[in-house]
Amino acid sequence: MSRLTVPKTYKLYIGGAFPRSESGRSYEVTTAKGAFLANAAQASRKDARDAVVAARAAQPGWAGATAYNRAQVLYRIAELLEGRHAQFVDELRAAEGLSAAAAARQVDEAIDTWVWYAGWADKYVQVAGSGNPVAGPFFNLSVPEPTGVVAIVAPQGASSLLGLVSVVAPALVAGNAVVVVADQAHPLSAISLSEVLATSDVPGGVVNVLTGSPAEIVPWLASHADVNALDLAGAGELDWVDLAIAAADTLKRVLDPEPGVPARSLDRILAFTETKTVWHTKALI
Repeated sequence: MSRLTVPKTYKLYIGGAFPRSESGRSYEVTTAKGAFLANAAQASRKDARDAVVAARAAQPGWAGATAYNRAQVLYRIAELLEGRHAQFVDELRAAEGLSAAAAARQVDEAIDTWVWYAGWADKYVQVAGSGNPVAGPFFNLSVPEPTGVVAIVAPQGASSLLGLVSVVAPALVAGNAVVVVADQAHPLSAISLSEVLATSDVPGGVVNVLTGSPAEIVPWLASHADVNALDLAGAGELDWVDLAIAAADTLKRVLDPEPGVPARSLDRILAFTETKTVWHTKALI
């Protein structure tokens, strides 16, 4: 017996909730062969501003959590992603035209990436921080701290799940909050990952996911005065130099585009930290 299809319309993920775009717009997402797959929300500049507000409100609490707790939360994401392994494989096969084996490898790598970065949450400070020798009766310590709100352009065109995880996870390790613009052509993995985040221990607003056109959304994030850093990993096809110039007006830290999926790296964690140096007098006996 035949039945009606139920086409999905996916929403944005902002502040721990799933709102529609305030513009009311959506766009069609197709399979690798061009068949209709779903509708996705097309985020506007107002949605981008709302995401920044949510990220700013959530960031102090996330940064204030212990490093051990952040590690547990990031590991929990990996656990939930593992539990929905088959769903993500099916979505990647449909959206990117991958074989079952290739899709499974991408999901496995995404899970491993969450675990890898979770392991750094209570260790990166020991690597990047230092006790500095000084000539005088003082302690002098340098400690990395989170930058704040990081806007990210996820890699575009392929490896949508792994690309998204590879840019979001390192920004979260140090206690930053994230506004990420997902792969425009393949947004389903981003929305499904948002559902994982919503049911994990990640506080609402720590990760905000926008779908739609990076060319439309990212300029507003680059020039937003309450965004502290800009990761242009997937912006290679945009006028990214202009985006970097706009970011410079508000003294943002900027990472330039890079081809493909960024490799796991301690440098990606440290790219969104600031070093605080503290002087303290020694007790006089």
